[in-house]
Amino acid sequence: MKLSYRRTLLVGFAFFLICVFWQAYDSIIPKILTDKFGLSQFWSGVIMALDNILAVFLLPVFGAVSDRHKGMRGRRTPFIIAGTIAAAILFVGLSYVDTLQLAGIKDITAVCSEAEASPQRDEALMRLYDSGVTLSRADGQTLADIYGSGEEFVAAVNGGTADIAHIAAARQAYAWRTTCENPVVLAVFIALLLGVLISMAVFRSPAVALMPDVTPKPLRSKANAVINLMGTAGGILVLLLGTLFGTGAPKNTLMPYTLFFMTISGVMLAALLIFVLFVREKQWAGEMLSRETDNDRRTDGGGKNGEADAAPKRKLSSGEFRSLCFLLASVALWFTGYNAVTSKYSVYAGEVLRLDFNTTLLVAQAAAIVSFLPVGFVATKVGRRKTILAGIIMLFIAFTSAAFLRAGSSVMIMNVLFALAGIGWATINVNSYPMVVELAKSGDVGRYTGFYYTASMSAQIVTPILSGALLTSVGMLTLFPYAAVFVALSFVTMLFVRHGDSRGFEVSPESMAEDI
Repeated sequence: MKLSYRRTLLVGFAFFLICVFWQAYDSIIPKILTDKFGLSQFWSGVIMALDNILAVFLLPVFGAVSDRHKGMRGRRTPFIIAGTIAAAILFVGLSYVDTLQLAGIKDITAVCSEAEASPQRDEALMRLYDSGVTLSRADGQTLADIYGSGEEFVAAVNGGTADIAHIAAARQAYAWRTTCENPVVLAVFIALLLGVLISMAVFRSPAVALMPDVTPKPLRSKANAVINLMGTAGGILVLLLGTLFGTGAPKNTLMPYTLFFMTISGVMLAALLIFVLFVREKQWAGEMLSRETDNDRRTDGGGKNGEADAAPKRKLSSGEFRSLCFLLASVALWFTGYNAVTSKYSVYAGEVLRLDFNTTLLVAQAAAIVSFLPVGFVATKVGRRKTILAGIIMLFIAFTSAAFLRAGSSVMIMNVLFALAGIGWATINVNSYPMVVELAKSGDVGRYTGFYYTASMSAQIVTPILSGALLTSVGMLTLFPYAAVFVALSFVTMLFVRHGDSRGFEVSPESMAEDI
């Protein structure tokens, strides 16, 4: 039995466009909320959690609905088409609302420039000083409380002696005051954001469930490696585009994003076109089922042409159920740590590391993309569970070490740590989803995909809010320690998973004890 890499790559275009969207979303939306609207890290985290709140309820629904759907193009494809088109259109709409908010704070946009001092920037600095905005909503301190006069403040900025944190805080406070004066713009932005997120929920579970639909169980780790490779390629493309457009440059904090968002939507639609033209879901699913053993077909209830709507639901054994619970707990825990970094890093990089977030993320993604296929191969040899445990260790080391990075830290060390994080996350991602659906029968794949996403999205509801509150009340430096703690906890829960591994690698109590 061999994996069809061509088919898997084509199926991977659905995951490619998902990752294109989420990379752009996680990188830019937090910056818009904090830089343009002036929200604190806590309230930014609350809004960033909305997608995950919706996902908890909608992903299992659309996964289960697609399980039962009968269509000319198959069970999953109609959802992928409709959701992608809607998301791409609404995503562009977000950029126009962002531009509208930017017009309200245009008086201080020149403050973000890191070019040589100019009359335009000097005037913007004076307006910022004279506005009297408070740097901290807790103590009410203003720029006037720190600098003797506006002229002294401008001279300090131009001379490089001013505290950058003061400028950033004042700029954010100015944006927040503008938002309070016209809250309708923020309300429209959030409404459009909800529309985008609902559109993504329509096709995310069906898109992910498509891979196991057309791939035999023993080959799913390899196939998931290819799928994740495609997804990472999408993320890398977004980061390259971000570098081209300058989305991560500190001087472009208040740049308009319309052209960038239009480009992202165009990439999504192009990937969708390739998917529609070349993927034959119904045919491939039918061929996959025909290769199953007679026993497997009888148990799975595989129907004609890849339909499994009449498949009986298999009841898990008590041991399988416990493993599923611990596995989903592990998924929730490592997503709690990882998502805190992905949702806050674009802001963290600018404020703490003083660098373009695109550069370090590119290193992480590049390391991930070269490791996907080897990781899939390793998992088939030693088992998915052991491979995941190794990935958790790598991710923990990377996050713990990254907590000590500051502006001016060695670029080489930075790149090594982010590369290690990329490899660790790839190792976890390639194998975790196949472990979940390994416990499902063909007719239940969409439902179990929903379970997987419910666990991951539940974590991502909590972590933007919790990490945002921590960053607001304690400081930005808590980001990586926070992430490391939850990654470490996922290692503990993963030790109790005994089922869902590749066939022939189910974990015995004896081998579990060896891992401990």
